[in-house]
Amino acid sequence: MDWVLVLTFVVGLLGATLRVATPLIYATIGELYTERAGVLNLGIEGTMFLGAFTGFAIAAKSSEAGLPGYLWLGLLGAVVAGMLMGLLMAFFSVSLGVNQHVSGLGITLLSIGLSLFGFRLIFGQSSVLPSIEPFGQFSIFGNLPVLGPIFEQYLLTYLAFLVLLPLAWWLLYRTSFGLELRSVGENPEAADAAGVNVFRIRTIAIVLGSALMAMGGAFLSLAQLGAFSPGIIAGRGWVCIALVIFAKWDPVRAMWGALLFGGVFALQLRLQLINDIDIPFEIFLALPYLVTILALAIAGRNVAYPGAYLKAYRRE
Repeated sequence: MDWVLVLTFVVGLLGATLRVATPLIYATIGELYTERAGVLNLGIEGTMFLGAFTGFAIAAKSSEAGLPGYLWLGLLGAVVAGMLMGLLMAFFSVSLGVNQHVSGLGITLLSIGLSLFGFRLIFGQSSVLPSIEPFGQFSIFGNLPVLGPIFEQYLLTYLAFLVLLPLAWWLLYRTSFGLELRSVGENPEAADAAGVNVFRIRTIAIVLGSALMAMGGAFLSLAQLGAFSPGIIAGRGWVCIALVIFAKWDPVRAMWGALLFGGVFALQLRLQLINDIDIPFEIFLALPYLVTILALAIAGRNVAYPGAYLKAYRRE
C-alpha cells in the first residue's frame, strides 16, 4: 500500500469535508435558533435557494458594473433577502398563528418561484449558465507539513467554524437573550408571565435564523460554485432540519452532524472517480442522504423536543 497516496487522499477528504459542511453549518444554526424558540421553519430550503440566487444576481450585476467588493455586496443582499423571508414567516407563524408546516412550505415554494422567475428575467434563457469569479481560498496554517491543505479554505468557512459556532453556543447558554429564547420555546406562558415578550423573541429568532439560512445558500453560489443553477441547494435545507434533531438543538452537536454529512458527501465524490468500482453513480449521490436518515433514526429516538414546539402562542 502506498501510504503517501493514502495520506494525500485523507488530507484532501478532510479539507473537502469542511467546505461541504460550511453551508450546512450556517443553515443548521439558523434553523436551530428558530426551533429553540418553538417554531419549525420549513421555509429553510426555499430561503437557502433565495439566498443563493440573490447573492449571485447582485454579485454578477455588481461585477459587470465594475463595483468593488461585488461578492460582499452579493452576500449582503442574500442576508437581506433571508431576513425579509424570515419576517414573512414570522408574520404568518407568530403574528397570525398559521400552521407552521403550511406557512413554511409556502415560504419555500414562494422563494423558489421568485428566484427562478428572477433568474430568467435577469439572465435570460441562455444554454450556458452565467458565472462569476468566486471567493478565493486561503490557508492560515499553510506552512504545516502534510496537513496544510486541510486548512486551504474560504473565509466563510473559517467564520462558520471559528466564529459562528462559538458565538451560537455563547448566545444560547450564556446570555439573557439565549435564556429568553429557550424559555419561549419551552413554556411561552411562563415566559410571558415573567415579562418576556414572546412575539418579539420568536420574531428575532426567525429573522436571525433565516439570515443564516440565506448565507448558507449564498456560500454555494458565491464561493463553492461561482454560479447559480436550479439544483444548487439539492435538498440541503431538509438535511439541516434533520441535523437539528440529530443535534438535539445543540450547536456543537450540530457541527458534528454537518461534518458527518460533509464527510460522506466528499467521500462519494471521490469514490465516483475510482474506475474499479462498478456501481451506478446514483447510489453514490444518495449515500450522504441515506447516512443522514440513518443517523437521525439512531440519535433521534426518544429525543426531547422543545416544550412549545410547533405551538402558536396566544395571550389569554
